[in-house]
Amino acid sequence: MRIISIINLKGGVGKTMTALELGYILHHKYGQSVLLVDNDKQGNLSQAMGKHYAEDYICGTAQLLNGRDVNKIMRFTGEPGMGVVSADMSLLTSTYQLMGKSGEKVGQFETLRNARAEDGKPYDYIIIDNPPDMGINVINALMVTDDVIVPVKLDQWALDGLETIKNQISECRERNPGIKLLGILVTMYRNNDANVAGVEWLQDQGYKMFKEKIRYSEKVAESIMMGKPLEEYSPRSAAAVSYRKFVEEYRRGTSE
Repeated sequence: MRIISIINLKGGVGKTMTALELGYILHHKYGQSVLLVDNDKQGNLSQAMGKHYAEDYICGTAQLLNGRDVNKIMRFTGEPGMGVVSADMSLLTSTYQLMGKSGEKVGQFETLRNARAEDGKPYDYIIIDNPPDMGINVINALMVTDDVIVPVKLDQWALDGLETIKNQISECRERNPGIKLLGILVTMYRNNDANVAGVEWLQDQGYKMFKEKIRYSEKVAESIMMGKPLEEYSPRSAAAVSYRKFVEEYRRGTSE
């Protein structure tokens, strides 16, 4: 089992799309079992998975923060080997409640390591879609994370918070020594002077980056409106092709 956190302190950079496509491709192309965890009170990942409208819907991530067993609150998607832990605005209340408690506050997500798919086996991958902040729910996620991936859209505010993320990962290593910042994933990439300069700046600053960049495509927004993974809605689009190459690069990097 590998636990992946998708994180950036800036919104609108493609975190949820990256989590969704990474999970979808790992499952459908590589046959891996995947549990998607929505750790954002906005619940975009949950909506993409259609879980807000399920009869048995609960805010699973809020329940995790309250100490519930993940196997009691996750939901299967109907596809064998694919599960989801949903979120909504009630996650905000649970976050505040946890902050007000004394004692242990950063071990609430440990139960994720015990998550089991329908066949009773551990999930191959758990992918956590985090909000654009460093709240106690994000700290809890990082405490169980193996691989951190930071999607970045190259604009004038793209680099805000990168050092904060690096510093927080360093602090988490005392309790979670296996956590690694795998790299920055450039999203919505256009081959223009500004984007080329942005990539060069990141490289000059010594940030580890994925070689593959997720190319801009209007099909991304369309797939969201249609409620389908990009890989299913428009597999030949530039962004879908980029995501497949990125997942291949990720798998190579974690198998070495």
